[in-house]
Amino acid sequence: MNSVAPAGTVRPAARRRTGWHRLPVTAVQRLTQDAVAVTLAVPDALRDTFAHRPGEHVVVRHRRAGEELRRSYSVCPPPEDPGALRLVIKRGTPDGFGAYALTGLAPGDHLELSPPDGDFALPELPGAHHVLIAGGSGITPLAALAAGALRTDPTCRVSLVHAVPTAADALLADELALLKDAFIERFTVLHVLTREARPPLDGRIDAGNLPGLLAALDARPGPGTTYALCGPAGLTATVRTALTAAGADPDLVRSELFTLGAAPRTPPVPGAPPTPEGTRITALYDGRRRVVTAGPRDPALLDALLRDHPDVPYACREGICGSCRAKVLTGEVATGPQHALDAAQLAAGYTLTCRARPLGAEVTVDFDA
Repeated sequence: MNSVAPAGTVRPAARRRTGWHRLPVTAVQRLTQDAVAVTLAVPDALRDTFAHRPGEHVVVRHRRAGEELRRSYSVCPPPEDPGALRLVIKRGTPDGFGAYALTGLAPGDHLELSPPDGDFALPELPGAHHVLIAGGSGITPLAALAAGALRTDPTCRVSLVHAVPTAADALLADELALLKDAFIERFTVLHVLTREARPPLDGRIDAGNLPGLLAALDARPGPGTTYALCGPAGLTATVRTALTAAGADPDLVRSELFTLGAAPRTPPVPGAPPTPEGTRITALYDGRRRVVTAGPRDPALLDALLRDHPDVPYACREGICGSCRAKVLTGEVATGPQHALDAAQLAAGYTLTCRARPLGAEVTVDFDA
């Protein structure tokens, strides 16, 4: 998962802290039937490495039956301990990491994590009304952003809308209620149920009911109102389009794509010229130089790198999380459909190696840039 900024918006570069670290699990708390909150201990020597800002995420690397799984999770500390390293993990496929976390993970176990990273953040606008709209598991970064904004800006307001199938699926509802009690004059939470009849807060969030929700929150577009969206592709695209049509400033609308949802998976570069035989790929990562040869059958630059260098960063491999972002220093690449880089980052030479194919005889990319 990663954030998508509007065209022309230049964000501060995300911190590229690298490496993998084994951290002990201290607590596994059941949140819903399909989700748990996993808290990890951070030793003193790694305090700076795992210091995190609201909206950042980590990648978990897990091996099962000889296969390596990587999953990206937002850091979502509880309201009473904003510095805690806690991940909210939801069951995905029956044999995936989420299923293991729900059924097999226990205190005393260890997980292998990358340091926090990412650039999903609220605009720096003191006294703003921050409107956060989440779908399903998209609540995890938005809960952290809400708590962070309320604590650091005593003049801001925060309104959070969470779309879930039923009330029982509302992740972190109890914690958000505690946050509401602590900031009762400045924080509002609405749950929109997509599979339960509870007018007017039922049905999917779309262009038809969004204006009513915003009116109820006094959150119509204006110079002092910002928006942060996180959830499936359909939700974030629908809400962004509706906000733009209503006059929202694109620079004040931030989004993070949590999943493609029902959208079909796409090849990295449909119809791109085949990678030339023997293309030399040089990758700079963690202060080291790695060189591989990409062949015409490699779907993307990342596939060629992983054959010999499994430590290069990646997670989703679908152009969502941005973990495999790198800057093209020499040569050219063709970047296919992706959801993690904005127009300014693409213009600056960044690509997602899971979505890119090399063009020409040589390409050099820098993961540390």
